[in-house]
Amino acid sequence: MTSQNLHKFLTENLDTLREQGLYNEIDVVESPNGPMIKLNGKKLINLSSNNYLGLATDDCLKEVAITAIQDWGVGAGAVRTINGTLQVHTRLEEKLAEFKGTEAAISYQSGFNCNMAAISAVMDKNDAILSDELNHASIIDGCRLSKAKIIRVNHSDMDDLRQKAKEAKESGLYNKIMVITDGVFSMDGDIAKLPEIVDIAEEFDLITYVDDAHGSGVLGNGAGTVKHFGLQEKVDFQIGTLSKAIGVVGGYVAGKKELIDWLKVRSRPFLFSTAVTPADAVAATKAIEILMESKELNERLWENGDYLKKGLQDLGFDIGHSETPITPCIIGEEKATQQFSKRLFEEGVYAKSIVFPTVPKGTGRVRNMPTTAHTKEMLDQAIAVYEKVGKEIGII
Repeated sequence: MTSQNLHKFLTENLDTLREQGLYNEIDVVESPNGPMIKLNGKKLINLSSNNYLGLATDDCLKEVAITAIQDWGVGAGAVRTINGTLQVHTRLEEKLAEFKGTEAAISYQSGFNCNMAAISAVMDKNDAILSDELNHASIIDGCRLSKAKIIRVNHSDMDDLRQKAKEAKESGLYNKIMVITDGVFSMDGDIAKLPEIVDIAEEFDLITYVDDAHGSGVLGNGAGTVKHFGLQEKVDFQIGTLSKAIGVVGGYVAGKKELIDWLKVRSRPFLFSTAVTPADAVAATKAIEILMESKELNERLWENGDYLKKGLQDLGFDIGHSETPITPCIIGEEKATQQFSKRLFEEGVYAKSIVFPTVPKGTGRVRNMPTTAHTKEMLDQAIAVYEKVGKEIGII
């Protein structure tokens, strides 16, 4: 017999989420996750994927992944510290360090794992972390796991960061103080003020930590936000994912060799979870090589992002203050946001609604992710659907 208390908790809270328009229905994609996808037998223009550069369905990456399976098998077979470190993993890490402009890199099973691993391996209850209020959930969870004092900083507010850094430093309460920020904030598409953050960090001897999940492959000719600002020598932790622009799966931390050596002996996801598959490692390495050899994919991404932004802005949609291809259409109220997304779907555009708790209440939005793989015809069609639905619902 199952627990009645558990049953009561689950049913009551699920009903509440549905009533408030906060329950997220998970869609099952019946095709590769490209610029067009198939759901429920319906073909749709896909504006919800993180596959920024189209590499998740790239023929070259598929070929090297197939070869890797034939050569290395389907799994690593063990955790990295026993005998699960294959040559394909070390090649990936060497290429990542070269790509990010650092001495070394370490790979993990996901970007989420990176933040759980790296923060808690370095910070503890005697330390403090200055964290931007809009940082990703994985950063928040990594900070909590470390047991360090978490000091919330107003979003991209450099005066607030300087004041709180000064107070933390002068209090004498903490052995180490870290400042953590996303490189690109995924809900609004704005870029962290890294030059100012680094200046404040140097003033108060802060450890600098940048999660560049949405910046890698996008900024700095693909190398990320830190490279965009030329700050490779001044940022201690560069965190990235292999699951978005790189098109595969996994994550990594890049930095000084001594940092990476420490993470290899103290970060728990590295120590206690099997490595990414050989196919993932080889495909990710190939994707990074492509980005290092050519700017074409990156340039086309920005071209498509600017094109969609202009089209939606000209119609009168509120697209916030995005500085990257991420293009939110801010609707506001949660149920209205979900209704807007539903109507887009019915008209042939897949753009998922984003509501609380992912974003604050009252700031619901449909987030659009144009990619390198979209054609202008696809984007024109999507803009036309936005116009139709926007006028129908009274948003524009």
